[in-house]
This record gives sequence, C-alpha cells and structure tokens, in this order.
Amino acid sequence: MRATRWVLGAAGVTMVLVGVWHLLGTRLSDLPGVLVFAAGGVLAHDLVLAPLVALGGALLVRVLPPSWRAPVVVGLVVLLSATLVAVPVLGRFGAKPDDPGLLPLPYLRHWLLLGGIVAAGVVAAAGVTAGVARRRARRP
Repeated sequence: MRATRWVLGAAGVTMVLVGVWHLLGTRLSDLPGVLVFAAGGVLAHDLVLAPLVALGGALLVRVLPPSWRAPVVVGLVVLLSATLVAVPVLGRFGAKPDDPGLLPLPYLRHWLLLGGIVAAGVVAAAGVTAGVARRRARRP
C-alpha cells in the first residue's frame, strides 16, 4: 500500500513537472489563452462535474443495491469526465464546411462506444462486488 502511494505520488509530481516545463516554453502572447483554458477546466469540474456526481451518487444510493453503488458512481465519473473533454468535438465546434479534414471522425459514435464500454465495466464490477459480498455472507 505504501509503495503504491509512492508510485502514484511520483507519477503525479512527474506530470506536474512536465506541465510546468511546457508552460515555461509558452510564448507570452499565448499565456492568457492558457490561463483561460486552465480556469475553464477548474470551473467545469467545480460547477458541472462535481455537483452532477454528488447529486447522482446521493440519488443512486437510495435506489441501487450496495454492490452496484461504487461501480455506478465510478462509471459516472468516467463518463462525465470524458463527456466534458469531448464536448468540443461532439458539438463540432470549429468545423468548417470547406475543410472536411478538420473534424473527420464519427465522434458521437465513438462516445457512444465509450459509454457502452463503461456500462459493461460497471456491470462486470457490480457482479464481482456482489459475488464477493455473497462469499463473505456465507462465512461463519
């Protein structure tokens, strides 16, 4: 457990250092855009993602069996995070009719595929959790 924390901490510090390195290489004229982008990410998390997950978790705790609660909340976090990142391409913001190579992929289909993969993972994790709970209940 302690080694896992050290590895995750080292990975986090490494990512921060890489971000700082790239930020230092940014031209001064691009800095306001970078700051707006960073502030937008914080605001999207604090004003959209966190309240939706908290509200969804509070509602789902009342209707879901215990073995489904954690997998569903994790699935919601994954899917909402991916959706926030995908909003620009899902909305095709910046697409130009005279440049078909700008947003060439079927992004909605890929997002739906991701949703299916997340749902399958939630079902699998809930099944594993329910199986573990049944085995624990059988023990004397």
